[in-house]
Amino acid sequence: MPVNTIAWKQGACRIIDQTLLPDKLKYLKIRTHGEMWRAIRLLQIRGAPAIGIAAAYGLYLGIRRSKAPDYPSFKKDFDRTVQYLQTSRPTAINLFWALDRMGRVAKENQSLPIRLLKNRLLEEAHRMLADDLLAGQALGDAGQELVPDGASILTHCNAGGLATSGYGTALGIIYRAVEKGKRISVYADETRPLFQGARLTSWELAQNNIPVTIICDNMAGYLMALGKIDLVLVGADRITASGDFANKIGTYSLGVLAHAHKIPFYVAAPLSSFDIRLKSGREIPIEQRPAEEITRIGPIRLAPGKGVEVFNPAFDVTPHHYVTAFITEQGVIKPPFKINIKSRF
Repeated sequence: MPVNTIAWKQGACRIIDQTLLPDKLKYLKIRTHGEMWRAIRLLQIRGAPAIGIAAAYGLYLGIRRSKAPDYPSFKKDFDRTVQYLQTSRPTAINLFWALDRMGRVAKENQSLPIRLLKNRLLEEAHRMLADDLLAGQALGDAGQELVPDGASILTHCNAGGLATSGYGTALGIIYRAVEKGKRISVYADETRPLFQGARLTSWELAQNNIPVTIICDNMAGYLMALGKIDLVLVGADRITASGDFANKIGTYSLGVLAHAHKIPFYVAAPLSSFDIRLKSGREIPIEQRPAEEITRIGPIRLAPGKGVEVFNPAFDVTPHHYVTAFITEQGVIKPPFKINIKSRF
C-alpha cells in the first residue's frame, strides 16, 4: 500500500512531483533549500505530514554547506534557513512543527563539532520520515475500527500516501480496513480548483485496486440524500485546542452536509497536526493561492482575465461541533474536544 512519496537518496531529497499525476510518475531530486521551498510552494509535494518532512530535509539542505566555525555563527545560518522555509506555505502546522523540532535538536547538540551537528540534523529528518510512516500505520489501525464492512466512504482532497511519508491518514484508514479484509468503496470529491481528489486520491486507490468513483464537489449532498455515503473521512492541516480545524477548501461544506444527513464525519491526522496554542479556528492563518488556479486549467482559460475578481483560499475552517471524532496515531479523540484534545498533550 505505501507510496514512496519522499526519500533521501544519494545526498539529495527525492520526491514525487505531484503536479504531474496521474499522467506521469516523475521523481524530483531536491538539492537545495531553495528548490525545496519551490517544491512546497508549487505543490510538487503537499499534504501536511509530507510538508513537515520536506521542511526538515529542506532545512538540512540549507545548512549542510554552512562554513560557520562555531555554534553561534551556525545558528545564524540555521535561523535564516528556517525563516525562509516558513514562508513557503502558512497553514499546515506540520511545517512549523518540523522546523521547531529541528531547532530543538540543534540546541540540544550545540556542543558537538559543526560537522557532527549537521549529521545529527540529517538523522532527525530521517527519524521524522520513519516516525510518520509508523504513525500512519497506527492511525490506520485505530481508524479502521470505526469503518464497517461494506462501507461507502466519501473523501475530500488527498490524505493518502502522497500527503505523508507513504501510508496516509484518511486513506491510511481505508488501506488498513482493506488489509483486514473489509469490503470498502470510495467516492472521491474532485476537489477544485486543483483536483487533488480526482488526480491523486483516485490514482492511489486505483493503484491499490480499491473501488473508487470520482464526483464533482457539488454532488456530495445529493449522494448523501440518496443514502450512498456511510461516513466521511478527511485529513487536516491544522487542528486547534477546541477541535476547529483547517483542511482543503470544501471540507467545511462536507461537515455541514454530513451533520444534516446524520452521517459520521471523521478527521484523520497525526498529533503533529494539532496546534493547541490556538483556541479556535478563527486564529488559523488561511493561505490565499494565485487567481490563475481558478481562472485557468493549464493553457485553457475558464474565466475572463480582466474585470473579474478571484477569491482563492486554499483551506477553510470546519467548527468542532461538526466533527464526530479525530483519529490519531494514539487512538480516537471524541467530544468534549476541549478536554480530550488537551489530555493528549
